[in-house]
Formats: sequence, structure tokens, C-alpha cells
Amino acid sequence: MSRSAHPAGPRHADVLPEGHYTAPADDLNALDEKVWARTVERGQDGVVRVAGIEVTRLAEEFGTPAYFLDEADFRARCRAWADAFGTEADVFYAGKAFLSRAIVRWLKEEGLNLDVCSGGELTTALDAGMPAERIAFHGNNKSESEIRRAVEVGVGRIVLDSFQEIVRVAHIAQELGKRQRVQIRVTVGVEAHTHEFIATAHEDQKFGIALAGGQAAEAVRRALKLDGLELIGIHSHIGSQIFDMAGFEVSARRVVQLLAEVRDEHGVELPEIDLGGGLGIAYTSEDDPREPQDIAKALTEIVTRECEAAKLKTPRISVEPGRAIVGPTAFTLYEVGTVKPLEGLRTYVSVDGGMSDNIRTALYDAEYTVALVSRRSDAEPMLVRVVGKHCESGDIVVRDAFLPADTAPGDLLAVPATGAYCRSMASNYNHALRPPVVAVKDGGARVIVRRETEEDLLRLDVG
Repeated sequence: MSRSAHPAGPRHADVLPEGHYTAPADDLNALDEKVWARTVERGQDGVVRVAGIEVTRLAEEFGTPAYFLDEADFRARCRAWADAFGTEADVFYAGKAFLSRAIVRWLKEEGLNLDVCSGGELTTALDAGMPAERIAFHGNNKSESEIRRAVEVGVGRIVLDSFQEIVRVAHIAQELGKRQRVQIRVTVGVEAHTHEFIATAHEDQKFGIALAGGQAAEAVRRALKLDGLELIGIHSHIGSQIFDMAGFEVSARRVVQLLAEVRDEHGVELPEIDLGGGLGIAYTSEDDPREPQDIAKALTEIVTRECEAAKLKTPRISVEPGRAIVGPTAFTLYEVGTVKPLEGLRTYVSVDGGMSDNIRTALYDAEYTVALVSRRSDAEPMLVRVVGKHCESGDIVVRDAFLPADTAPGDLLAVPATGAYCRSMASNYNHALRPPVVAVKDGGARVIVRRETEEDLLRLDVG
């Protein structure tokens, strides 16, 4: 046997030891309202409904896998964030979570601004009618063509992410005879309690300009000297899926300290501070997210207190919720294809989607819950791993969960809280067709992003 090879053994698939995983719910038919979209409920016939429509009917009309988005819930969450921060602050929806023309129109109608981070997102925003002045443009490596278009259309702010970008944006703005409003993104050295790949404020990563060593202060000096730029504030984002406000407190303190240094050195009080997004949502019953009103109160108090201590005027605050708005409003509907019991281990339940429609479990070890939604079952709970149909061992949708022991091929399963980053990060792995996004509201359903077809795949393959 090769020294680099070893026998896997029967427990190679990272089976959790007994007692490590969460115990099954008392009632597997119950739906935790903290995890599911607001209009989701199980009817007396045992079939789950969203906006009054049975999932069995939705599966027949739109097929599976498919994302179903509760429009009323999405709009209500937009209003909750807007109301929580009021007219003295700005709420920018983070388009990277999920963006479509319908989403842009809803945001515009509900009074939210939009944060984009690519030319494609900017195009979608503009095409759907979002005023350019209500758009912020992010990104650590914006191309010259992306910057040029953003300046030409008059986006409300460009968030500068490097010394090279400071010069690049200033040059393009001057060339176009404009003065572009900008913020400087700084990394504040905060260790957010989240997965390594979605923590963004520690210094060893690609985003922002570090406060450490005076780099952020130097970025401010350069930006203030360039005629093509109007420096309006400082931006900080500490990570994603965060529940603890302590990181925001440290971040705000350090950003305000930078504002004070700018005032002392340049005689300028920058009028804005953007604390980013990253507020967590409930993927399982174990998660305990905070309400927008509580978040707004906490962030406002933190910034006000720090500014008073530094003898600064309190700047206008911006926040960028994406996941916190769209994440809870959608679920993914699957059909069971095979059920494979492994004696002494667990049961593998394979569905007709997988990592092509939800890469987060494989990428971040993300946790989800799952429910049998096409019927009620009083069978005993069984430990399952819900997996997809792709040729990859890591093709896992829900790593460990409990489903009724009579779960069988043809049953419909739903995974809640998939509104954020699932369709946005979907792929054509194994030439899978990306699922549709269907908006449901008041007993009606309509496709807002259609299912891909084989013709779509071949259209791009020019041979």
C-alpha cells in the first residue's frame, strides 16, 4: 500500500458522535417561525403552504429544485430596517446576497438604497430603475471599465479599497470632469466570531486598508489631496453571520478614533461612517438573531458615545444588511430521489439539487434545517444527511438533521433560510441547470428568475 494512502474505514464520513448533534424536535411536523418565512405554515391536511399556496402545487407548476421567495416577508423586512434607522441614517441592501430586477424594484419602492460590487450588479440595478445616487459600489479590484461606468452614471458613493484604487478613481473622475463621492474601507483588526472565510476585518485578508501602521491615515491624506474625489467618510465591515455586537463596538471605536485623527491633522470632520452589514439570521432553532430595532439602537448608541468622547459631531450612519433581509424570506424545495440507510451510521437522503444550488454547506460548513413538507408524518425520527445528486462527496445540503423514518422517494423536502447566497452562488457544476426563483404573495406565484434550460447551456458553448 502506498504511504500516501490509507483505508478510510466505515466512519470516514465525519459521523458526529452520539450526543454531539442537536436532539430531534418533539414534533418533526412543527415549523419554527424563527427559521421559516412569515407566511409559511402547515395546513390541516399536513401539506406546507407559503402565502396560502401548497408546496405540492408549487412543485407541480414550477418543478424542483426551486427557490420560493415570500415577497410580503421581504418587503416587511425592508420596512423594518428603514423604520429602525429612520431618516437620520442610510440602509443599503447588500445586493450580493441575492439580486434580480424584481428585488431592485421592491427595494426602490420600500425606500432602501443598494450596495453593488460588480458591473453586472450595477447593470441590474440601473436596468430595474434604481436611481444611481442611491447606489454604493464596493469591490476590492474594480476594473477601469466598472469604475468609469459608475462615475459616468453618478453612483452615490464608491468605496475605495486600496491605494491604487484611490488614484484610479480620481483619475477617471477628473477625466470625466466629475468629482466622485467616496468612502475609504478600512480593516480595523477586529476578530469577528464567524467562519474564517466570511470574517473581513482582521488584517490578513484581501479587503480594505489597515488601520495598523497608519495605512488608513495615509489613504485619507491621499484622497483629500485629489481633485477628482470628495471623501465623505470611512467604511468598515467586520464579517458575516454575526450575532454579537461586541465586534461592532470595537470597530466603531477605532473608526471614530480615525475620524478624530483626520480632524486634528486636516481640520476636516468627515460626515459619514458605514459600519457594513453581516448581521446574522436563524438557520436553525439554535440561532438567536437580533431585531433591526435593537441593532439600530445599539449601533447608534455606540457611535454617539464614541463621538462624544472624541468631541466629534456624530456622523451619518450607514448599514448594509443583505442576508438579514432576504435570507429568511425564501426556502428551497426539493424532491427526494433515493433513501440509503447505513446501518449504525445514518441515512443518506438524496435530493434533486445539491451543491449547485447551495454551495454554503460545502464552503462554510453552514448549518441548515430541513422538513418534510408534502405531508404530515408521525413516524419516529431518523438521523439523516441530506445530499445532492452531484459527483462529489462534499455535495451536502444539510449535514445532520432528523426526518421522519418513513421519508421516501417522491416526498418533498424544504430547506428554509436559503434566500441569501444560494441562488447568487449557484453554479452549473455537472452541467446542472440553475433553479428558478419564484415570488409568492397573497395566494399567487410568479417567476422572477427563470429556470435555466439545456439550450441556455449550449448557447454559451460556442464549440
